[in-house]
Amino acid sequence: MEGVNDHLLAHARFQPDAEVLVDVDADRRFTWAELLELSRRWVGRLRRAGVGAGDRVAVLAHNHGASFAVLYACRAVGAIFFPMNWRLSEAELSWQLEHAAPKVLLTDTEHIDRLDRPSLPLDVDPDDPPEGGQGSALSDPWMLLYTSGTSGRPKGALITHRQVHFNAVNTVLACGLTADSATLTFTPLFHTGGLNCLSTPMLHIGGRVVLCQRARPERDLRLVAQERITHLIGVPTIYQLLADHPDFEQADLSSVVDALCGGAPLSVDLLRRWLDRGVPLRQGFGMTEVGPNCFSMPHAAQADKLGSVGKPIHHIGVRLVREDGTDCDVGEAGELWMSGPVVFGGYLDDPEATAQAQVDGWFRSGDVLERDAEGFYRVCGRRKEMFISGGENVYPAEVETAIYTLVGVAAVVVLGVADERWGEVGHAFVQLRPGTQMTAEGLRTALQDRLARFKIPRHVTFLDALPQTGSGKIDKVALGRTLT
Repeated sequence: MEGVNDHLLAHARFQPDAEVLVDVDADRRFTWAELLELSRRWVGRLRRAGVGAGDRVAVLAHNHGASFAVLYACRAVGAIFFPMNWRLSEAELSWQLEHAAPKVLLTDTEHIDRLDRPSLPLDVDPDDPPEGGQGSALSDPWMLLYTSGTSGRPKGALITHRQVHFNAVNTVLACGLTADSATLTFTPLFHTGGLNCLSTPMLHIGGRVVLCQRARPERDLRLVAQERITHLIGVPTIYQLLADHPDFEQADLSSVVDALCGGAPLSVDLLRRWLDRGVPLRQGFGMTEVGPNCFSMPHAAQADKLGSVGKPIHHIGVRLVREDGTDCDVGEAGELWMSGPVVFGGYLDDPEATAQAQVDGWFRSGDVLERDAEGFYRVCGRRKEMFISGGENVYPAEVETAIYTLVGVAAVVVLGVADERWGEVGHAFVQLRPGTQMTAEGLRTALQDRLARFKIPRHVTFLDALPQTGSGKIDKVALGRTLT
């Protein structure tokens, strides 16, 4: 069955000498033939370690070119690639290792001593002879990615070959990827954003992945020009860092045809700064369990539909559902349900959570969205984050999006807090761009023609910087602790 869903093998057949991967920090470049050979050497090493079909292969390392070789070696032997979040504490990592029970742990030199557990070096090319493998079926799990776990223990999402394949097809269609395309991957491979938003779709179509251990604005702006990067992916924080760097205005960004943004709403200032440089920065939406690329904003609509995540892309079914299970009308907020081949294979050893998330073939996202008359979707918030003020439902993401439209706002989070009169009211934490002056009253006044009165935050706190999670998103849990 070798070759089923194996685009590494296919591209190595047809363009063996074309470059596929640039490992910037290791100063190493791979052709398709070279990456295939390294991957097949890893097949031998994994087999010698006892890895077989269904076994987990854990990787605790910074972004490393060998990770892609191991990824495809897992495909060949039917194993599951498990990239671990090196930003977690030792206790959190140990819990995941206990839960996932990997057959083998691979580490780079920086993380080899972090855990009291034997490991194999990821940094050293195996000297095993190249071996093939039986391959994997589309229904087999290929990756194990743990959710953030901000509301409890993280869950291990099983990402199937079918999901990765159809996410790649969706992304190629939505972003116009070709064999001449190249992406700069500086987001960590232990998140679906780094691994599956553009990296695996780029490998699927035969393009190039330029891999970095982390974002470094000065170097990354230079790499865009040197490597002729066509597609970028990141959270607003990263795009803000790049735009704030002194080299941004003069950097050669002429090769970039698309820049995708997810994880949080874009501010109007940030969008305009990238548009002024000729880069179409587009808000999108997705999640580990589905896609992750689920919605796409048409280029022509991005300025007029600020705050929208666009429209559903190919090979995905979408419903907005009321609490009674019926479908919402236009302009009515409801829980997003999704279906199709991009839905994951369930949570590892957690049938109860899997059953709660999946209903009659639909995945219940827990996110609340609404659709306008033109078919554009907007995120209102997480159902669990909703608070009730004076009997009215308030979704923090909707309020945050409105605040992002104010000039000078760099970042914002809105949380619901107790109030004696209204039950709950909003508390906004706001980070302003340097040189911007704004008061709490001024912010509330500016929102009066954008939001209903009950949605306008009663409390406003200005901070020099908002705390971030390991994935670069704003840490709402940390902010919530400041209110207790």
